[in-house]
Amino acid sequence: MNILSIKNLTKTYKSGNRSLTVLDDVTFDIEEGESISIVGPSGSGKTTLLGLCAGLDSGTSGSVQLDGKAMENLSEDERAAIRNQRVGFIFQNFQLLPTLTALENVMVPLELKKRKDARQKAQELLAKVGLGDRSTHYPTQLSGGEQQRVSIARAFANEPRILFADEPTGNLDTETGEMIEKLIFDLNKEEGTTLVLVTHDLDLAAKTQRIIHIKGGKIQEEAHA
Repeated sequence: MNILSIKNLTKTYKSGNRSLTVLDDVTFDIEEGESISIVGPSGSGKTTLLGLCAGLDSGTSGSVQLDGKAMENLSEDERAAIRNQRVGFIFQNFQLLPTLTALENVMVPLELKKRKDARQKAQELLAKVGLGDRSTHYPTQLSGGEQQRVSIARAFANEPRILFADEPTGNLDTETGEMIEKLIFDLNKEEGTTLVLVTHDLDLAAKTQRIIHIKGGKIQEEAHA
């Protein structure tokens, strides 16, 4: 069963009198539970594609079906509800709220769902990523690797059907990056969550089941890792 179906997806931006096509007629499917990576040079459209897949933005034309819902037919509020219910997102620059502690950052998606056990669940997730003793620390008091682990805990807080990760190890040193990789794949396997990675790291890409190569906004090749 496909959890994500992309059909003839195109994204064009206007720049004065000119049009810039960032994605050009992209089509692919992802099965539930599958892990895939999207690779390509800088400016190839990878991050734009990830944002469209997650419903963070809308395409100019084409279709994004996420867990059976056509995202282009939904309002922003409806897309936000689907993201909260079905989607996890790990950003390269962490995107933690600076005025909240690690625990409070992880609690955000749980409180949006009105979970009565939000604090307990968030504490369990922080313990799972090895930060049980750092729950009261603010992002500025955490290292880059610790901040990324908080963002991973937050991404898994709403038990997503699909997890999108944009260069999750891009700002980390090699040792910390390897630890984050293991964490993402372990949680992916334990929870059965579909995993979609955007990365420049071909070694990381090779750990997924399938690699989609994109260049100039077009899919150049799909290969099984």
